[in-house]
Amino acid sequence: MTKYKITKICEHKELIEQAAEWFHQKWSIPKAAYIESMNECVIGNSVVPQWYIIFHDEKIIAGIGVIENDFHDRLDLSPNVCALYVEKPYRCQGIAGDMLQFVCDEFHSKEIDTLYLVTDHTSFYERYGWRFLCMVQGDGEPEMTRMYIKRY
Repeated sequence: MTKYKITKICEHKELIEQAAEWFHQKWSIPKAAYIESMNECVIGNSVVPQWYIIFHDEKIIAGIGVIENDFHDRLDLSPNVCALYVEKPYRCQGIAGDMLQFVCDEFHSKEIDTLYLVTDHTSFYERYGWRFLCMVQGDGEPEMTRMYIKRY
């Protein structure tokens, strides 16, 4: 486990604006979409969506989310880990792996034992116990995208 604490947005409504802006800057998804999803995780009674961030010196250095569908055509493959990002100076310190494990443990504790994610990476997620499942069609994407699965 890294030295950084993972913060659950569902327990910190005051961080929604800052977190939504950070995710927007990383993934170019409209900030309003992140705000809506984060508000849903704070006030909703459902397990999904969920959002997590890590701070260092009052700056967000990493984040990850879990949503129903990460913009692909396989609606049956849900929920989806999404938006995993670690700022470049903090990479290769185990932060991404810790965040993936944290999310998997969180959802396992809520009796959700299968998670999915889409990615263009071809070996990164295997290091953390994820396995390639199939190719999926991303919304508005000309090429198919890799779908991974993690089961407990």
